[in-house]
Amino acid sequence: MPADRPAAGPVTTAALRPVLALGRRWTAALACAAALSTGCALLLPTVLARAVDRATAGAGPRTALPLVALVLLFAAAEAASQYAAPRGAAAVTAGLRRAVVRRAVADPPGAPGLPERGDLAARLTGSAPQAALAGAAVVHTAGQLVTAAGAVVGLFLLAPRPACAFLLAAPAGWLLIRRQVMRTAGHGEAYQAAQAAIATALVEALRGSRSIAAAGAVRAELARVLEPLPEVSRHGHGLWRSQRATAWRVGLLVPVTQVAVLLAAGADLAAARLSPGGLAAVTAYATLGLGGFGAAQSLLDLARARAGAARVAGAAAPAPPGLARVPLPAGGGRLEFRAVRSPAGGRPRLAGVDLVVPAGRWTAVVGADDASTSALATLAAGLARPAAGEVRLDGVDLAAVRPEELRAAVAVAFTDPVLFGATVADALTLGQDTVPEAGYTAAARAAGADLFVRRLPAGYRTAVADAPMSGGERQRLGLARALCRDFRLLVLDDATSALDRAAEESLADALREATAGRTVLCATRSPVLAGRADAVAWLVDGRVRAVAPHAVLCREPGYRALFATAPAVRGAQ
Repeated sequence: MPADRPAAGPVTTAALRPVLALGRRWTAALACAAALSTGCALLLPTVLARAVDRATAGAGPRTALPLVALVLLFAAAEAASQYAAPRGAAAVTAGLRRAVVRRAVADPPGAPGLPERGDLAARLTGSAPQAALAGAAVVHTAGQLVTAAGAVVGLFLLAPRPACAFLLAAPAGWLLIRRQVMRTAGHGEAYQAAQAAIATALVEALRGSRSIAAAGAVRAELARVLEPLPEVSRHGHGLWRSQRATAWRVGLLVPVTQVAVLLAAGADLAAARLSPGGLAAVTAYATLGLGGFGAAQSLLDLARARAGAARVAGAAAPAPPGLARVPLPAGGGRLEFRAVRSPAGGRPRLAGVDLVVPAGRWTAVVGADDASTSALATLAAGLARPAAGEVRLDGVDLAAVRPEELRAAVAVAFTDPVLFGATVADALTLGQDTVPEAGYTAAARAAGADLFVRRLPAGYRTAVADAPMSGGERQRLGLARALCRDFRLLVLDDATSALDRAAEESLADALREATAGRTVLCATRSPVLAGRADAVAWLVDGRVRAVAPHAVLCREPGYRALFATAPAVRGAQ
C-alpha cells in the first residue's frame, strides 16, 4: 500500500505571501473582527462567574447586564467574521485569476513557465479558490490558538488543578494535529498536479477529437486521458483519510479532557476551593481551551491553501526575464525564420527552419505534415515561441515586440475561426476600437462574405448565435476579420480549406488584390493558393527542402504527391 504521506515538494509558506498580500484589506478586517471575538471569548468566563455568584447570592437581574452586553458584542464580532472571510476569499480568488489570465494573455503559448491549457484551467478553477483560503485560515488559526492559550492561562489563575488536568491531554492533541497537517499538505499538492494532468490531456484530446473518431481510437485516448486517475484517487483518499483520522481522534480526545477537567474542578468545588461561579468559569475556560483543537481544520485549510498557492504562483508570476520589449520599426513586413525548432508530441515539428519571406510578397508553406506547416504559421503570427531559434519581423525578434504593436501589425485567419461578439459586425471588428461600416463591409466583400451576410435577418447586425453558417462561410468571415486590420503581415493557417475549388480560385484572386503590397504567409495544402503565391516553401521532415514557384516545384514527384493526398476537407483535425 502506498505511503500515506507523499513528498511535499515545493509547497512552502513563502508561496502564501503574495496571496496574503493580495487580500490584505479583507484579511485585516477579518483579523480585527477575530481579535474582538477572541477578547470577548476570554472575558466571557470571568463575567459569567461573577453573574452566577451574584445570582446565587440573591442579587437582582441587573447583575446579568454585563453578561448580556458581552454576549451581544461577541455575536456582532462573529457576524463580522462570517462576512469578511468569504468576501476576502472571493476577492483573492478574483485577483489570482486576473493575474493568471494576464500572464497567459501577455505571453504566447510555450512561454517559459506558462502551463499547458488544461493545467492552466485546473489552476484557475481549482487551485485559485483553494489558495484564497489562506487569509482566513491564518487568522482563524491564530485566533483559535490565542484563545486556547488565554483560556489555559485563565484556567491556571482560577484553578490550578483543573488546568494541570487539561495540560496532560493537550500536547497529545497538538502532536496529532501537526502530523496530520503535514500529510495533508503533501497530498493536496500531488492531488492538484494529477488533476491538472488529466485536464491537459483532455484539452489535447478535444482539440483532435475528429482525428480520434476517424481513427477509431476513442478507447485508447480515453485510457491516455485517464492515466493519472489512480494518482488522483490515491491522493484524494489520502486527504479524506487524513481528515477522518484527525476528526475521530480529536473527537475522542475532547470528551476525555473535559471529563478530567470537570473531575478536578468538582473536587475543588467540594473542598470549597472553588465557587459555583468558578465552576462555570472553569467549564467555559476548558471549552475555550479545547477549541484550540478546532485549529486542526484551519490548519488543514492552510495546508490546502499552501498547495494551491504554490500551483497558482507559477502561472501568475511574471515570465522569466528575456528580451526587452521594443517597438516594431517601420517596414514592409519582411519575415525571417532563423534555425527555428518547435518541439511537439515528443518529436520536432520544425527541426531547424531557415526561411525568408520577402516584404510585400505571397509565400505559401506546403508539407506532408499539416501540423508542421500550421506550427510555422503559429510562430509567424507570434502566437507561440520557438523552442530554439528566432522569428523576426522587419529585423526584430517577435518575442521582443510589444504585444499591442505585434497584434496591430499581424493579422491571422484560422482554419476554424471562432466568431466573438454579439453581432456579425462585432465579430469582424474584434479587438479594434473604431472600424467604420465601410471598412468592415469592404473586407467582407474581399473575402466573399458580404452577399450572404446581407441575406441574414438583420444583416451585419444579426446576432452571431442567430446566424447559422457553413464551414466555408465561417472561414470567409474569419478572412474578413483579418482584412479589417491595417496589417503589414497576414498569416493564413489553412484558412480556405472548407471551400470548393471554384470558390477558392475566386477568393484567391480577391485576396491577392486586397493584400497587394503586403506580406502574406499561407500554410496550405491547396494547389490554388500555392499556385497564386509568388513562392512556395516546401517542408520535409520539419525542414525547408526548397523554395521556388509552384510551377517549378511541381516538376518534383514528391511535391506533386502532396496535393494528390490532400484531404477532401483539409481543415479536419
